Amino acid sequence: MSNEAIKGKKFAQMIIEGANNLSDNSKAIDALNVFPVPDGDTGTNMNLTITSGVKEVRASSEDHVGKVAGAFAKGLLMGARGNSGVILSQLFRGFSKSVEGKEVLSGKDLGKAFEHGVEMAYKAVMKPVEGTILTVAKDAARTGVQKSETTEDAVEVMSAVLEEAKESLKRTPDLLPVLKEVGVVDSGGQGLVTIYEGFLAVLKGEKASSTIQQSPSMDELVKVEHHQSAQSHMATEDIEFGYCTEVMVRFEAEKTNENPYNEDAFRNKLSEYGDSLLVVSDEDLLKIHIHAEHPGHVITEAQKYGGLTHVKIENMREQHTTILEDEMKKQDSAAGRRPAAEKQEYAVITVAMGEGIASLFKGLGAGGVIQGGQTMNPSTEDFVKAIKEANAEKIILLPNNSNIVMAAQQADDVVEEKVTVVPSKSVPQGLAALLAFNPAASLEENGEAMTGAMADVKTGEVTYAVRDTSLNGTAIKKGDFMGIEGKEIISTGPSVQEVARELLVRMVDENNEIVTIITGEDREEEEAEELASFLEDKYEDIEVEIHKGDQPLYSYIISVE
Repeated sequence: MSNEAIKGKKFAQMIIEGANNLSDNSKAIDALNVFPVPDGDTGTNMNLTITSGVKEVRASSEDHVGKVAGAFAKGLLMGARGNSGVILSQLFRGFSKSVEGKEVLSGKDLGKAFEHGVEMAYKAVMKPVEGTILTVAKDAARTGVQKSETTEDAVEVMSAVLEEAKESLKRTPDLLPVLKEVGVVDSGGQGLVTIYEGFLAVLKGEKASSTIQQSPSMDELVKVEHHQSAQSHMATEDIEFGYCTEVMVRFEAEKTNENPYNEDAFRNKLSEYGDSLLVVSDEDLLKIHIHAEHPGHVITEAQKYGGLTHVKIENMREQHTTILEDEMKKQDSAAGRRPAAEKQEYAVITVAMGEGIASLFKGLGAGGVIQGGQTMNPSTEDFVKAIKEANAEKIILLPNNSNIVMAAQQADDVVEEKVTVVPSKSVPQGLAALLAFNPAASLEENGEAMTGAMADVKTGEVTYAVRDTSLNGTAIKKGDFMGIEGKEIISTGPSVQEVARELLVRMVDENNEIVTIITGEDREEEEAEELASFLEDKYEDIEVEIHKGDQPLYSYIISVE
């Protein structure tokens, strides 16, 4: 072994090999995932997070460890996904802070850097749980510091770190009962071990190899190599907070001057909305990860400090159900049988025009999407078919168009399932209603809550005239664009952007906070961004979100809340 210190380019190689080893094992790590929720995505989230960090490292030509580590930490923060990804970003943010002024790393520097990473990661987590990636990182770092007191050799220190990380990983089922119950080690801890394996392999001039561990006493309970996942031992109804919510905000001086940011106070406020909370920030960015039942509350709190740069909401109950269904299909296929599908409790069925809008609804948990819209109204039969395919005991229908409400209501009369029609008359109303859905509430309670949520949303649409006409004394030429709020034509003209701007000015007032612009198939993203800039310049407290809807006929669908 060599006492030679680690230089910047060598450290960059360590990062890249650690990422490669994690990528090679991400699916197996997914299969271990049961905590904090059994959604089977830890390996995927860690892989996507570290890939973002590696991108920044590859873009740097520095041979300075501190600068390479800084680029890696920045990339991790920008790309952090899920609990494990955010914690990973904080481990290496602390690591980078420790080495930011160092051109090379000694064994002692390496041990201290791992230790500082653990300190920062624990600060980021509202309620640290032992038996997770945090424990593995902490035990490994402590051993690294101890080893660095007796040797300056970075290879020896990294060897000690990895050896203890593996031993700590084996102990995670003794600290976290759900792991022992299912028979797996912690998935995030396993991911960290694979990264450390890559680090050590580069220092030794070898290729990283990894063996995914099981709980030593329960090896036969879960066999990852046979594709039986740990999630199959958990129940979907045990997921208390159903939406994995990630929000990134870029701080804005105007907002923070008026409402100074205090990380501890902000973290305490968000803890009221869910669990698995992580809040991290630097000079420019605030990043939040939380499992919440009402993601909108989290977004509203975050917007008090700046503009949204990224929002991701995933329905974890839907993820878990999909994992279980896929496993059942595999088992049935292997046994040569076709099982009768068990009915789920709830399904929300919605109407959408355009693949982008359909994806928006699916991402928020819609169990079925019927393609339809202004000129293609679904029939009662279409609703009945969708209800049967949903295979649920309780159905909520979101027609999203006043012309479709009656067909949805008629479907209720001809099916055996319990159905509630929430009379949404636009896509923005449908999205607002879906966000208010609570799977723990009764059908009647959901109907009332979802209908009530629509009242806080104003809908605007920009479309075009198919013939010359005159309305309320205003001449409209064929091909002209029309800006419509509700059923009232607000603006007309040959320029879609000008019509949209006039519509927005009429719709937005001092009580509004969020404007969502959904672009049609005839519009480019740059045009929507121009409208967003127009709004943000005119209204300093307005936040604008843009989604690609790909809807026909409507250049823009606009939601104002």
